[in-house]
Amino acid sequence: MSSSLFLAFRILFAWWVAIFVAGFVWAGMFGGVGGVFWLLALLTFGLAVLGVITHIRRVRLLAGRLDAAVLANRQQRRIELPLDAEAAFDLVADAIRQLPRVEDMEPLRGSLQLRARVRRSDPFGGARPSRWNLLARFAVTHDRVLATVHPGSGTVGVTVLCEPDAAHWVDLFALDEGSNYENAESLLRALSHQVAAQRREERARAEREATDNALTVARLNLLQAQVEPHFLYNTLANAQVLARTDPPRAEQMLGHLIQYLRHSLPREHDTLSTLGEELERTRAYLEILRIRMGARLQLQVEVPDALKQVPLPSMMLQTLVENAIKHGLEPKPGGGTVWILARRADDQVAITVADDGCGFGNGASAGTGIGLKNLRERLRLTYGDAASFSIVSNFPNGVAATVAVPAPEAPAAPPPLPPFAQPGGAGHA
Repeated sequence: MSSSLFLAFRILFAWWVAIFVAGFVWAGMFGGVGGVFWLLALLTFGLAVLGVITHIRRVRLLAGRLDAAVLANRQQRRIELPLDAEAAFDLVADAIRQLPRVEDMEPLRGSLQLRARVRRSDPFGGARPSRWNLLARFAVTHDRVLATVHPGSGTVGVTVLCEPDAAHWVDLFALDEGSNYENAESLLRALSHQVAAQRREERARAEREATDNALTVARLNLLQAQVEPHFLYNTLANAQVLARTDPPRAEQMLGHLIQYLRHSLPREHDTLSTLGEELERTRAYLEILRIRMGARLQLQVEVPDALKQVPLPSMMLQTLVENAIKHGLEPKPGGGTVWILARRADDQVAITVADDGCGFGNGASAGTGIGLKNLRERLRLTYGDAASFSIVSNFPNGVAATVAVPAPEAPAAPPPLPPFAQPGGAGHA
């Protein structure tokens, strides 16, 4: 209430002084102050009182309160945005464009400032006021908006200034009826709404990614569940046959199977293993096959120790070896050799399983293709487009299958020791 009274007193006092000065000028020009002057003065003072009442009433309806901050013609707002400067600049520009009756917007991206003019609502409906309505002719018709983006670390500050498009002395006589308060609050709401919408979209995207990751893990577990029983079924079927024909060898095969399971089952639910662990698992698998194939199965491994820590989906190496033996070496009289090779090229590690068996279309047994199909799917789910799989004919006989996966980042080299700290590098006094 005190703010309203002070504002009314300030405006009416300024008009009283202006009328008093005008009276001296009128008396000097016409030789005295007549009734016409007092009539004009009374009309002007009444319009000033009406303007003050209208301003106070409209601001109270807009803000729900009355104090010096909301009654002022010039309004300033500051808001922190969790964005970078460029994104905040675009967000503020979009909010200003959405103001009603905005004109002459000037974005200054280099200085991170935006200027615009906002036309006030026209009480005359677009028609020019009467030539006798001097106050309407000299009334302020536009407001200014100046927004400045202040870069920061992690967040940026945005300062918004809304003021009449007129000189500061106009504030002594004219009030904006809350138009600048309305513009400032509209910009504040628009920025808050857009930031909240971005946050909701980010949360929704994070939830979608979490759901996709959960589905990916579930599909990987399903594929893993398809690979493990496939090998176990074949091994147990062979052990069953040997139990009837060669019990000692059947017992030996079951012993190797127990060792294989002891080595494999602790990683049953893991998505990734390492090349070294998969190589050990594959060796245990090959020991089981040697019981049945004997000298018909030969193995050559060329895997550098430096690559044994490369992450690799579980059972993938064994799937390639199993396909090489089942479709390449078993149908071939006299068997053959399986090569397991690993090499690094730039940011990729290529793991190749090759054989000198029957090859494509040379009497090899036909399979269901579920093993290689699952292998491709697991590569896609685990690495996306960063991994690849290829299978080609091996020269002069057989097939070579290669899996290329991303190479792990090499550890940073330690900084070199200063000369005086190196062995034999101490200087002489």
